[in-house]
Amino acid sequence: MDLDQVENHYAKWDGMHKAAPQPTLVLADAIALIVGLVIGAGIFETPALVAANTGTTSGVIQLWLIGGAVSLLGALCYAELATAYPHVGGNYYYLKRAFGSPVAVLFAWARMTVIQTGSIALLAFVFGDYASQLLPLGGYSPAIYAAAAIALLTLLNIIGLRQSKRLQNWLAVCLVLGLLLVICVGLTAPAAANPPVVPSESSPSWGLGLVFVLLSYGGWNEAAYISAEIQNPQRNIVRSLLWSIGIITGLYLLINLAYLQGLGVASMANSQAVAADLLRQSWGESGAAFVSLLVVIATLGSINATIFTGARTSFALGQDVAPLRWLGHWHPHPSSPTTAYLLQGGIALALIGLGTFTRRGFETMVDYTAPIFWLFFLLSTLSLIVLRIQEPDRPRPFRVPLYPLVPLLFCAICGYLLYSSLIFTGIGAIIGIVVVLLGIPFIRHSR
Repeated sequence: MDLDQVENHYAKWDGMHKAAPQPTLVLADAIALIVGLVIGAGIFETPALVAANTGTTSGVIQLWLIGGAVSLLGALCYAELATAYPHVGGNYYYLKRAFGSPVAVLFAWARMTVIQTGSIALLAFVFGDYASQLLPLGGYSPAIYAAAAIALLTLLNIIGLRQSKRLQNWLAVCLVLGLLLVICVGLTAPAAANPPVVPSESSPSWGLGLVFVLLSYGGWNEAAYISAEIQNPQRNIVRSLLWSIGIITGLYLLINLAYLQGLGVASMANSQAVAADLLRQSWGESGAAFVSLLVVIATLGSINATIFTGARTSFALGQDVAPLRWLGHWHPHPSSPTTAYLLQGGIALALIGLGTFTRRGFETMVDYTAPIFWLFFLLSTLSLIVLRIQEPDRPRPFRVPLYPLVPLLFCAICGYLLYSSLIFTGIGAIIGIVVVLLGIPFIRHSR
């Protein structure tokens, strides 16, 4: 019995015994989800770091264009995988078909315990920091806000997809409108003095600048996890990825042009809160408060979308690993993987505790997630090449143009970012690697 027959057998069994994901998302829902995932707090923090590592106006714009182009390369690879293999498990399913259950199970374990839960905690810490500027709740205010956001948004997703996607759509609209307002303020401001930055010998690095740029573009790959829940996936997966990356790249270029116009590259490079400094220049402290509110909206959208997509892999893992079978239940009313949501929320809350203990919440979570994320991103892209070889007759509604150049180029970029993340991370990365290794015993229980 080949893999397709096995999957069909289990699909029929699942249909008789429990509910399954339904295609309820339209194209606009998918675009809002991806835009909400990608445009988080990064665009309010990384532009200053990019400016510091390039030193010129042209360098800043070129790096953000390169980031959009790299994201497009990756999106083309994922579009082929998601349309040829639409499955709620996303990367888990591609890795399983290409490399077998051991690699797939280890990825699902890593995503459940490190990648996705660490990302949720990372975003929640950013939310807590900015919410505390608007209404402080004492010495542990950021952690209180972070934990509350995770708990409430997890509950919202458990209640049902309709409520979750409605909130996601409104948050995405508010975020884009807020960014457009910041762009208008910057582009209409008097041109700032614009001397080039003269960085110290140890700091200038276009490579490091690209790391920060791609951190801000990260998240579009989560579209793979909604391929089983989007209507007409063969067409809408590709369209949602291309539209989303086009919108995101356009917004990123415009907001960086606004920063450069209003502040100049030198002031931008030295800013600790570049968007707040831009609006403070025009509106005073009320402008800085507005930016804090905008970051709160951005991070809420990113947390909600990350919670939504993260539980899908845990659901797929529960269907394949006997000791974790309790994760593989899809509750029909409401339609959601409830137990997977609960476990994911519990792990994310534990990571909030870890970040609070170290007193370096955001930095600890970056260290914890980055190396594991880029390792499996590399393997997922390689799975496209492997599956082309292993399953040449598989129907592929979308094929990567210029194959194999595009996937090989994107693999090289992933390899570079894996190397960079290992070089620049600390103790958090070691903890993340140890946690992933704890998933090895589950491999022998996979089917």
